Amino acid sequence: MSYAMIAEELLSSLGGKENVVSVAHCATRLRVMVANEEKIDKERIEDTEKVKGAFFNSGQYQIIFGTGTVNRVFEAIQGLDLETSSKSEIKEAANKQGTAFQRAIRTFSDVFVPLIPALVATGLFMGLRGLVTRPEVLAIFGLTPESIPANFILYTQILTDTAFIFLPAMVAWSASRVFGGTPLIGLVLGLMLVSPALPNAWAVGFGEADPLLFFGFIPVVGYQGSVIPAFIAGFLTAKLERRIRESCLNL
Repeated sequence: MSYAMIAEELLSSLGGKENVVSVAHCATRLRVMVANEEKIDKERIEDTEKVKGAFFNSGQYQIIFGTGTVNRVFEAIQGLDLETSSKSEIKEAANKQGTAFQRAIRTFSDVFVPLIPALVATGLFMGLRGLVTRPEVLAIFGLTPESIPANFILYTQILTDTAFIFLPAMVAWSASRVFGGTPLIGLVLGLMLVSPALPNAWAVGFGEADPLLFFGFIPVVGYQGSVIPAFIAGFLTAKLERRIRESCLNL
């Protein structure tokens, strides 16, 4: 089957030209925005030659072809007089679909999903450290918890605790990126939330430190372990930055 035939087969399976809003592609997938999902013949698409899978994600119907193949299919689709878009344009259109609740959930996932690998990796390191420092495991090697060097605990804490200590910075970075701001600015703002100059929130909670008093009566502490304040900070920073940028362009 030629690429032109594959393109025609896909168009028919997607419900025809009137059901296809726009088409774009990334390195391996064809990304299609459709007017009505119910008109898609999903089984027929998955049975189409060279298609390796298809699914809905973030308001887009994504058809997997693989590197190189997707470019040829996209070129064949362009010859069918369909509306084609860039990846960013089709993503922006997808973000406008669905109810307000669905869009909010999609936005939260866009912010937090990129952070999952770092948190999972450090969580695995934390579990591994807990395992190897168990008295029962140490006894196998003739050791006790007291025989573990202090430096070993310090080094493993760097591996396991860093991502969680600076979680607000990671969240602010990701939120700023998602909402169209400069990620580096979001990162710096997030680091300010956990700055060593601020009393540690955990230390204040355990009574080991006192909060700073802003204007003499507003207690101020660090935001260690806080997610929502960092998300709001990243959002507001991105919106303010975009507003300033637009104002400067209009001068």
